[in-house]
Amino acid sequence: MLQELRDRLNNYTPRRFCSDQPQASVLIALTDHPSEPEVILTQRATHLSSHSGEVAFPGGKFDHTDPDLLFTALREAEEEVGLDPELVDVVGPLGQVMSKNRLQVTPYVGIVPHDVSLQANPDELDAIFRVPLSYLIADPRHRTDAIRLTRTTHYVPAWEFEGYVIWGLTAYVLAELLNVGFDAKIPMKPRPEHRGE
Repeated sequence: MLQELRDRLNNYTPRRFCSDQPQASVLIALTDHPSEPEVILTQRATHLSSHSGEVAFPGGKFDHTDPDLLFTALREAEEEVGLDPELVDVVGPLGQVMSKNRLQVTPYVGIVPHDVSLQANPDELDAIFRVPLSYLIADPRHRTDAIRLTRTTHYVPAWEFEGYVIWGLTAYVLAELLNVGFDAKIPMKPRPEHRGE
């Protein structure tokens, strides 16, 4: 399964924006479990002023001392969940996305040991949890959200897993990962059956 992902991302040209918006990056950390790989997600702390309580990937804003955006994603993952950058086998980037706060976000896919020990930074997170990729590929969506991105409306699944709702930008990036990496065929374009959900 993960070899399929590697092969597909090696032949993928991710979307890039030409903008002068502030930059950020996130790490899509996938566990290397041979039969049931999982994606590692976080729930942001409820006391934060921005995106409080939302499900997100580890990541954050590019710092002028960071050599590049991949370094940013790995640095933030270490700060937020205690993930040693040396344990991350970086596969490559997905398409850039623009957040509602006009941050230009670059997601990087990385594979980590399935038994890696992680700890949530209480200043930033309330929880760390894992979702099997097979669950997301099956697309048992909680609802469908309309997300406006570069003048186009995309219809993005929102998933509920063990009480966590995965939606918005995080769900959009996950849908791209599943479609590009595993040919999941999750529809992102307007379709009649999505209206009124």
